Amino acid sequence: MRMQPENLWDAVISCRPEYDGIFFYGVKTTGIFCRPSCKSKPPKRENVEFFRTAREAMEKGFRPCKRCRPDLVEAVYDPLEKTVREIRELLEREYRDAWTLDSLARRVGVSPFHLQRLFKKYTGISPKQYLDRIRVEAAQRLLADSGRTITDICFAVGFSGLTPFYRTFRQVTGLSPRAYRNQCRSWKRK
Repeated sequence: MRMQPENLWDAVISCRPEYDGIFFYGVKTTGIFCRPSCKSKPPKRENVEFFRTAREAMEKGFRPCKRCRPDLVEAVYDPLEKTVREIRELLEREYRDAWTLDSLARRVGVSPFHLQRLFKKYTGISPKQYLDRIRVEAAQRLLADSGRTITDICFAVGFSGLTPFYRTFRQVTGLSPRAYRNQCRSWKRK
C-alpha cells in the first residue's frame, strides 16, 4: 500500500467508498474492523490500526463490523470489481502519465463508456477524479517535503499545466499549493 497514514485516516473520516477493498481499519478500543466507507461513529485517531486485507485484521484479533460487513468484501469474487481494482492500481503506479478515458479504456480492454460507468459504480467517482486525487496526494508530499518549485511539482505529478493543477489542488484540499506549503512549514516549526 503506497498511501500515507494521513491519507488513509482522511479516507476513514470522509467515509470514502473508493478506498473499500484497498485497506481496512480496526479500532483497538472496540476490537472491530471496518471498510473506509463505514458510516459508524468516527474513532479517535490514536485507536486506529490499518490493514491491507480483512484476513490480516482478523488474524490480529479484530472482528468484522456488523454495519459495513468488511468480511464480505473479499469473500465474494466479482470480476468487475477486480477490473476496477486493476484500473486503480494502474493509475496509482502511472499517475504521472497523460491519461485520457480513451487511452485508459484501450489499456484495460473495455470501451470508454463502460469504463466510466463501471469505475463510477464501484468507487463513486470517475477515473479522472480518482487520478486527480492521486496526483494531488503526490503533490502534497512534494510540497511538504521538498524545496522544488510549485511549477516543477505540477508537471512532476502529471498535470498538463498550472491552471488545472491549481484548480484541482484547491478542489481536493481547500487550499492553494502555496498556502498548503506554508501551512506545512508552520506545522514543522511548532
